[in-house]
Amino acid sequence: MNYWLVKSDPETYSWEDFRKEKVTSWDGIRNYAARIHLKAMKKGDNILVYHSGGESAVLGTAKVTKEYYDDPTSEEVGWVSVELKAEKPLKRIVTLKEIKADTLLKHMVLVKISRLSVSPVSKEEFEKIISLGSE
Repeated sequence: MNYWLVKSDPETYSWEDFRKEKVTSWDGIRNYAARIHLKAMKKGDNILVYHSGGESAVLGTAKVTKEYYDDPTSEEVGWVSVELKAEKPLKRIVTLKEIKADTLLKHMVLVKISRLSVSPVSKEEFEKIISLGSE
């Protein structure tokens, strides 16, 4: 099992939008590195859902329910999407400021390559964020 973080601007597609829909195509990604990560996702992988922009925080979790397929929002060949199912909101959001201040989390891809919209997360990083969000 792998662990990932996906980003969305809340004004474009919010955590609340995702929770209402329950299942969504995570599409519209137009970054080559992010595409590699989308292609590596496997059914059942765990996802951290992150709002970028002003909020800059992890809000909840999701699961991969369908592995990569052609992105329905692209007319170009090669861009892909995955299907995600919203799981649980965190009891409290975990902010980017907290992540940067934490010894274990400050080296996350989220911090090092901040513009990347889909990034891998280690099991330890995932569990730490879940723990922080459960407090």
